[in-house]
Amino acid sequence: MDGIHDLGGKQGYGPIDRDGEDEIFHEDWEGREWGIAQCARTPGITIDWWRHCRELIMPVDYLVRPYFDSWAQTDFSTYIEAGWMTLEEVAAGKSLNTDIDYGEPPPAMTFEQVLDEDRAHAFRFDTAIDAPPAFEVGRRVHTVKHGHKGHTRLPQYARGHVGTVHAYNGAHVFPDLSAKGTEVHQHCYNVMFEAAELWPEAAGSKDKVYLDLWESYLEEA
Repeated sequence: MDGIHDLGGKQGYGPIDRDGEDEIFHEDWEGREWGIAQCARTPGITIDWWRHCRELIMPVDYLVRPYFDSWAQTDFSTYIEAGWMTLEEVAAGKSLNTDIDYGEPPPAMTFEQVLDEDRAHAFRFDTAIDAPPAFEVGRRVHTVKHGHKGHTRLPQYARGHVGTVHAYNGAHVFPDLSAKGTEVHQHCYNVMFEAAELWPEAAGSKDKVYLDLWESYLEEA
């Protein structure tokens, strides 16, 4: 999405603070929110729809919230929409339905156990489609210039620039439409951009940027 939520970030907000490798969460509640997000998988809510909902947070609100706080805001909004809970229950911090027997809660899992659980249920996301890929490895391509009012995986800094197809990733769900509830698969490519192509001040740099981009983001250069 264009604006402060842009996938590629925005300049002018100072350096990015990097946590130490052993500093996973700053507060205990962040770990609990991460656990809720991993366990409460809502049927019908795709990762693209979730990201679209997160991008609907007002810019001023988005900029001042801690990272996992915006996760919680997004999770609760999708859970309310799915009918899992009500806004009143979120405010109360507990279920207001006394007719449901939830049984005993499952035992607590360690961080590594959660990761092992995720690995056990891993699956491939690529799929075969009838249309052949439009670009081969080594082809020069030009990214589209248009903006997008909804969710997109084409960062603003890479629009309207020339790159080279570095690898073909197969066909994957197109996130722009998946965020609207429509599942369509498109060919996806790993595209290499010279840093100087993206940022004029990088003239003479040997740095390169690699982005995974869907076919409709690309045109022949």
